[in-house]
Amino acid sequence: MNLHAGQIQGFFNIPLDELNALFPVSAYYKAKDMGNYTVVSTDVGGEKLARDMAVRLDLPIAIVEKRRLGNTGSTEALNVIGDVEGRNALLVDDEIDTAGTMVQAINILREKGAREILVAGYHAILSGPAIDRLRDADVHEIVVTDTVPLPPEKRLPNMHVISTAPQFGDAIQRIHTGQSVGALFQ
Repeated sequence: MNLHAGQIQGFFNIPLDELNALFPVSAYYKAKDMGNYTVVSTDVGGEKLARDMAVRLDLPIAIVEKRRLGNTGSTEALNVIGDVEGRNALLVDDEIDTAGTMVQAINILREKGAREILVAGYHAILSGPAIDRLRDADVHEIVVTDTVPLPPEKRLPNMHVISTAPQFGDAIQRIHTGQSVGALFQ
């Protein structure tokens, strides 16, 4: 589900259908009042992910502009491309690993005048300082999926975990009955 890089498909020697957490996560947000929200990508590379969410929720999009700092693996959030001032933000990324990128994006959204911030990360890797960073971050809610096991010590009070089991179950059933898995994405 949501391979971090499309090239990963080339490492499989069996047929592969990539499932997408966009569907259960966007369904969760569709049930909420998202009228004053802007969907925000944590970086330019995640623009398609954010745009897909924005289209499904009929919301505007913004992108956090960041740059890499040398060969250290560190990044710095520089600016927000798009309007977030006075608006709520739904910050989306495919994975939350150490939460460094996410926290920088949250901070710059605050600087640019965003009000309530929701975080959505498809894969909750949550390594190293991630839990402490997210606990200290000024966000209303963190939504993740169960694609990675999430032990109790990594669950925060403002975290909501969405099950991907129904989508995997539908895909398995379609494969075994000869139906199209692609139909799940329409």
